[in-house]
Amino acid sequence: MKKVVLASLLACAAIASSLPSAFAQTAGSQPAAAQPVQMGTQAAAPIQMSDAELAAYNNAMSQTTAPAKAAAIEAYLTAYPQSAVKLDVLVALMATYSTYDAAKTLSAADRVLQLDPMNLQALTLETYLHKGSADSITDPAAKQAALDAAAGFAQKGLVAPKPKAMSDADFKKLQDIATPIFYSAIGNAALNKKDTATAIDAFKKELASVPIAQTQSKDGQLPDTYLLGLAYLQSTPPDLLDCAFYMSRFVAFAPEPYKSQVAPTAKYCYRKFHGKDDGYDAVMTAAQANLNPAADFATSVTPAPTPADIINGIFKDTPDLATLAVDDKEYILQNGTPDQAAKVWDTIKGKSSQFPDVLVIESSPTALKVAISADAVQSKTADFTFTMTPPDEPKTAAATAAAKKKADQIATLTAVGSKVTLTGVYDSFTPSPIMITMSDGEVVLPKATAPVHHTATRKK
Repeated sequence: MKKVVLASLLACAAIASSLPSAFAQTAGSQPAAAQPVQMGTQAAAPIQMSDAELAAYNNAMSQTTAPAKAAAIEAYLTAYPQSAVKLDVLVALMATYSTYDAAKTLSAADRVLQLDPMNLQALTLETYLHKGSADSITDPAAKQAALDAAAGFAQKGLVAPKPKAMSDADFKKLQDIATPIFYSAIGNAALNKKDTATAIDAFKKELASVPIAQTQSKDGQLPDTYLLGLAYLQSTPPDLLDCAFYMSRFVAFAPEPYKSQVAPTAKYCYRKFHGKDDGYDAVMTAAQANLNPAADFATSVTPAPTPADIINGIFKDTPDLATLAVDDKEYILQNGTPDQAAKVWDTIKGKSSQFPDVLVIESSPTALKVAISADAVQSKTADFTFTMTPPDEPKTAAATAAAKKKADQIATLTAVGSKVTLTGVYDSFTPSPIMITMSDGEVVLPKATAPVHHTATRKK
């Protein structure tokens, strides 16, 4: 659990548990057998409680360890299921469990919401715990369900009213703790299902709801600053300039290895918008100093030339089209006129080429779909398909064993997400979406390292 969030949730729990504690002191000061007491969140009028119930309550609230206190509260609720102060006692139970048991905290929060569906403390813990559970879920549908559940509690929490008996100051403290948690949950749920507009709105409200220093901390809102940049990148069409700003802000404050991992994405967004890297340092400086871009940010960076301008420039400056980099050839095949695409294709069709460190997107023994261009690698989208050359039929047992060993090695090297070196012959292409098909595909296996032999020194 992030340190800042943990501290916030414990503060939320402390506010929740302080209300029944105040009750315990008030109740204990009354000498009568049927004692009038005042609760913090549940009732504005005194409540009559017998000595036996009061003793059970005070016993629960006076326990000095969280497990003992939780057990005593559970015993109190079992003995007095219709207690007039059941809601406040359940809030205290939820707060107690929150210090050491997430599953029991969630169960207690469910019980609180059965009595008070808009209880801010319970909605905060439900939001945080459901969102946290999604992190370990691998099934996409189940993951989205957990995120949507968190977002549902968050939406309720944002409009939860102040309890009549709670002070304005305590309610404001709860809201300050809960608000960024709520917006983070809404943003994560939306981004996971590609609702980038909702995600952007939620993440920006989250960042605005906390002290600026908290947005710069990996234990605070810095991770969601990255997700905000990602939401801009995944928008349709992508908002590349805002992507560059928020990704750069993340890079400015992120520790390693995250700084190095995200830095290429920040610069990619800028270069994709502007066409080159000049001026990027100014964006990084502004992003480090400001939570959001300046009002004139969109007009301060010149957009890149159009695809037609770029391609015409390439043809003008490149006498031999065969010398173009793979990215440039692909760009022309995808965005050029039919005549321009044909001229580039004629320089490579039927020719063999080797491609080092390509990213495997889909893998089978007969075909590999890989990402080669910078755009394809960035989006993890295949732009090349290699039709693999079938292996020769082994004729001996030794050859069969060797073939199996090689096939196993190739399967390992070409697992999805791996980087591998391939060779193939340019066969055909489709421009939209770009897909270049290579025939006679082969995996270039790493060269075996020769063993080092040490000669023993003879004694004379």
